[in-house]
Amino acid sequence: MDAFKRKELITGSFMLAAGIAYLLATMSLPRKSFIDAAFVPYVLAIFMCGLGVLQLVFGFRNPPAADSPADDKKGEVSEYGTVIKTLALIAAYIATLEPIGFPIVTAIYLYLQFIVLTPHGQKIGHLTYAITAIISAIVIYLIFRQGFDLMLPSGVLNI
Repeated sequence: MDAFKRKELITGSFMLAAGIAYLLATMSLPRKSFIDAAFVPYVLAIFMCGLGVLQLVFGFRNPPAADSPADDKKGEVSEYGTVIKTLALIAAYIATLEPIGFPIVTAIYLYLQFIVLTPHGQKIGHLTYAITAIISAIVIYLIFRQGFDLMLPSGVLNI
């Protein structure tokens, strides 16, 4: 078994195991109705299990054609930079969520994360990213506030 298949199978196994563990932990949450505080954890656990199964299926397939080793090293450096930027954005998001509020911080976080995840050769669509981030933040806030009746930090907006 080559390194690619082994890596895919290990990743899929861990994802599936984490999904099953999360599902079992979610089952201990008290249920009041179909959509309550346990609904989203159930959905996430099911998605985690599904992703684990997909990862295992793709792990058993043939590996992709190998590129030159120089391309791999360049891609790894780029991936580390993306991971570090993403972790910094998450830390900033958590630090500013309570004082500024969910809608504003989420819109800013999504916009910046879209920029971080844009491939280097591709043009950054600032307007598209901004509109998508703002609409997503508003929709998510309204779903949690109106649909699930759960409070999210509103911060300076006081809504």
